[in-house]
Amino acid sequence: MLTMADGLKIGIVGATGAVGQELLSLFDQRSTQISELRLMSGPRSAGSTISFRGEDLTVALAAADQFDGLDVVFFSAGAGVSKSLASAAVDAGALVVDNSSAFRMDEGVPLVIPEINWSVAGEQKIIANPNCSTIILLMAIAPLRSLGKIKRIIASTYQSVSGAGAIAMQELIDQTRVVLDGGEAVPESFGHQCAFNVFSHDSDVDGNGFNVEEQKMFEETRKILEDDEIGLSVTCVRVPVLRAHSEAILVEFEGDAPSVEEARRVLSQADGVRIVDDREANHFPMPIESGGEDDVFVGRIRKDAASSNGLWLFASGDQLRKGAALNALQIAERAFS
Repeated sequence: MLTMADGLKIGIVGATGAVGQELLSLFDQRSTQISELRLMSGPRSAGSTISFRGEDLTVALAAADQFDGLDVVFFSAGAGVSKSLASAAVDAGALVVDNSSAFRMDEGVPLVIPEINWSVAGEQKIIANPNCSTIILLMAIAPLRSLGKIKRIIASTYQSVSGAGAIAMQELIDQTRVVLDGGEAVPESFGHQCAFNVFSHDSDVDGNGFNVEEQKMFEETRKILEDDEIGLSVTCVRVPVLRAHSEAILVEFEGDAPSVEEARRVLSQADGVRIVDDREANHFPMPIESGGEDDVFVGRIRKDAASSNGLWLFASGDQLRKGAALNALQIAERAFS
């Protein structure tokens, strides 16, 4: 079997975007062995060059004839592109790791967080990367299942603009400068000013009052945990942070919640989780510290004041890394291990 150590032939669709750029950075940081790298994008960025390991690589236009001979293709260019081109990559013999919403809820496509449910990946040729907010949520709560059955989760997210891509990140930087100079910020990527502001997540709101991001977290959590009975209610909010999402999470158990000490012990042993829970110093997870890190930071671990069944957590994780590019790369690493 071909392994990562042999040097993989890798393709990235959406190579010029924030997630694509993060993948390239991770290849270097994790010393990924690559025998060939093909970078692809839409018409706007096709023809540009990206420097990687001392070589200038030309970004090709993403098309069905670009996948021959590749071992794995990472898709990070939106659901429409994935739906139109992923099957061509599979037909060419590649494993597709898709970072869009295109296949997440398809019954035959595994939705994978390697530390939590790698066993469902099997021999499937398309593996879906979950939504970034779902990944951060489940990295924080999945280990707690060993302490009791989880009945319900209530969460509020504080989502950085990196979730909307590189253009949105630059917009926050530009708006901040404009406002500090006494000017008026003009929204472009979002419907509202993002500098010095907080607003409901920018995805569409359906008839029941929940937006698409909130619905994704509900559906994906049930699929990943393989529990159609678990309850989940979420409020998703954008905050003026460049990268790393944060989440306030209430976990309700069927019986009494585990002690703070038990929860801290289990979480401290979980792969990909870092405990940041210093009450004396009032030091808990922050995006300024979790940004650029692989682990999801978890803290503010405390019993719910209103019920013996509840346990509160606060989590923060880099949306571009564990919430997207790192999770995708970990899938490929395990698939070719």
